[in-house]
Amino acid sequence: MPTSSATNSHLIAAGFHALSDPIRIGVLELLRKQEQCVCDLCDALGVSQSKLSFHLKNLKEARLVNARQEGRWIYYSLHVSQFAVLEQYLADYRRISQIAPARCCDMEANSEQK
Repeated sequence: MPTSSATNSHLIAAGFHALSDPIRIGVLELLRKQEQCVCDLCDALGVSQSKLSFHLKNLKEARLVNARQEGRWIYYSLHVSQFAVLEQYLADYRRISQIAPARCCDMEANSEQK
């Protein structure tokens, strides 16, 4: 069973991967306004349902969207808390003020210095 840290790393990687495609970005932009049905997303984006299903699967695996079924339709909405995880990950880098230089990797030089 993966550790919490491994799970978090997986979700962060999946989140950024999901954000790397223009169609998926388009889906997220549409969902910023309101929950949307698959058929409305297809119309707005000008893509087939099969193509959109692939992209929605990526977004769901990254936990960036929620899906709920009502009758024969599936409705999607943003999973806002996962965006907060990605935002916090990036914010941690913003707090880095200075990165220490690397130590010398030459084993001979290190043993001669002793």
